[in-house]
Amino acid sequence: MRVDFLGVRGSVCAPGPDFVRYGGNTSCLVVRPDVDAAPTLLLDAGTGIRSVTAMLAGAPFRGTVLVSHVHWDHVQGLPFFSAGDRAGASVRIVVPAQGGHSGRDLIAQTMSPPAFPITPEGLIGAWTFDAVQPGELVVEGFRVRAFEVAHKGGRTFGYTVRSGSGVVGYVPDHALAALDGVDVLVHDAQFLEHERPRAVDYGHATVDDAIRLAERVGAGQVVLFHHGPHRTDAALDEIGRAFTASIPIVVAAEGRGLDLP
Repeated sequence: MRVDFLGVRGSVCAPGPDFVRYGGNTSCLVVRPDVDAAPTLLLDAGTGIRSVTAMLAGAPFRGTVLVSHVHWDHVQGLPFFSAGDRAGASVRIVVPAQGGHSGRDLIAQTMSPPAFPITPEGLIGAWTFDAVQPGELVVEGFRVRAFEVAHKGGRTFGYTVRSGSGVVGYVPDHALAALDGVDVLVHDAQFLEHERPRAVDYGHATVDDAIRLAERVGAGQVVLFHHGPHRTDAALDEIGRAFTASIPIVVAAEGRGLDLP
């Protein structure tokens, strides 16, 4: 199983020379059976989703996007995803059910006039929008578990994605449970300990939280993810040097990947 990081920022994009090595795009991961497989399962649809188009080398995207929650930084790439917004594409969007709204209507809250020029119906290709409850799913050949996550401002899911090669846990915005036995834990690390009051205000975790959780659930390694948009390359280098644990710590960087044994 292969995990590719296409967007690793939280809240808002971070352009500029101080953000080149770790990347400035917001949340998006690809999970695929191996490095040679075409991408069909995406986790979140931040601006990093645009990089999937290059991975497909001109082919339309045919697959599923599991959205953790519908905050801007996790869905803002959808209308700019050209491999999905074209003839021949088939895109299934899965979002946490809430408020009795359809999946389409949840996405349309941020993608319709006056906030945006078009509604979801303006996307080319075959698009479906499913609002789902926590539980087990089979998605693109993977066994997926959606579970509740504590995060402010609407219902939020974490996901575990399982294949015969291993298990990836994905929790981009805060979590404290439901992750026992993952080989790789990709976890919200937007704030440092001295920033905890701000983290609490916005419903996020700290780097220390992410590492402690990974050790507690027996993860094989922890990937620090959803970096604050103010966190420069130098600052992320320092995080990589400053934190130690009983398991490997990886500071997520755009364009890099992990292979599960």
